[in-house]
Amino acid sequence: MAWLVLGIAVITEIIWALSLKWAAMQGNWMASAVPITLSFVNMGLLALAMRGLPAGTAYAVWTGLGAVGVTIFGILLFGEKLNPVQMGFIGLIIVGVVGTKLFASA
Repeated sequence: MAWLVLGIAVITEIIWALSLKWAAMQGNWMASAVPITLSFVNMGLLALAMRGLPAGTAYAVWTGLGAVGVTIFGILLFGEKLNPVQMGFIGLIIVGVVGTKLFASA
């Protein structure tokens, strides 16, 4: 169950980070309410996942997959660019997350 909650937290993390960019592009205070609200939801889900997972494992997976997701959706939604070297390092993050999950005790 903790891994499922962590997966939802990762999705929320990605949406939160993308909402920051969206709010900055909107340029009004009402748009800022979206990332602020999502940050509370995001942290609550991460805390809930940490009840059943070691903090380091949960945080590594959350930040790693969050960074990968934001990178992918930044490319798709905002036309951001990624060079081949950056793609290689993103791949290393994915390898690290998979290794963390495979060797996690919970």
